Amino acid sequence: MKKTVIGAVALLGALVINPVVAKETISAVGSSSVTPLMEVFSETYMKSNSNVFIEVQGPGSSAGVKAAKNGSADLGMSSRDLKDSEKEPTLKELVVARDGIAVVVNPKNSLDGLTAEQVSAIYKGEVTNWKDVGGMDTPIVVVTRDTASGTRGAFEDIMSLKKKINDVTVSAISQRAQVANGNGALKTMVASNPYAIGYISLGTVDSSVTALEIDGTPASVDNVKNGSYKVARPFLVLYKEGAPTAETQKFLDWMLADDAQQLVEGKGYISVN
Repeated sequence: MKKTVIGAVALLGALVINPVVAKETISAVGSSSVTPLMEVFSETYMKSNSNVFIEVQGPGSSAGVKAAKNGSADLGMSSRDLKDSEKEPTLKELVVARDGIAVVVNPKNSLDGLTAEQVSAIYKGEVTNWKDVGGMDTPIVVVTRDTASGTRGAFEDIMSLKKKINDVTVSAISQRAQVANGNGALKTMVASNPYAIGYISLGTVDSSVTALEIDGTPASVDNVKNGSYKVARPFLVLYKEGAPTAETQKFLDWMLADDAQQLVEGKGYISVN
């Protein structure tokens, strides 16, 4: 009995001397295109900063803007420029990377490229057969992202896929287009359908799809950097002015450091440095 009491006292003393340090949680919510990069940022940062835990969720850019505004997340992620209606003086934007948007087709498609005008016509539903843009006599299966997607928002802006109805700006993408929830889902749909066309983050292009030249320019990191490939957008991290904790601010600063920006380039995106 005496030994048990002494052991308990010793254990209690050890707990007092070595208290468990609670980790601070940093939440990042938003774009599914930014999510893979943010996950790499988070995993790398946590290895050398054991006092924080960073959780990342990718429901879409619109959700990221909302989360940053209402404080339901410490950081929002957007893969497009903010709309005028979303901007607030206290909502700060940090560009952590840049990315091209690749227009992709199935590897069985014989085409090497399209013009921006042709892509726009396909997505509006004005062109519905590949033969009308130099391909085979087969139907075009158009795949787009959901309306909350920042990639879709940026793609619509760049490809002139907006129209006004009763003074309200709406999407001009055909309602017949199939909708994919997420960058990965869209890539899978195009990879499994020889007639499909879609658009994904340049950093996620692999051998399962073919990235088309647009207006004669290949979709590449170098061409985004030199400005010749026009289908490109920023990766934004959003936060409220004065809201970040000291640990969150350290993470924000680190994302622009050379080590973090090397990760950006290593993942096929474009560094901001």
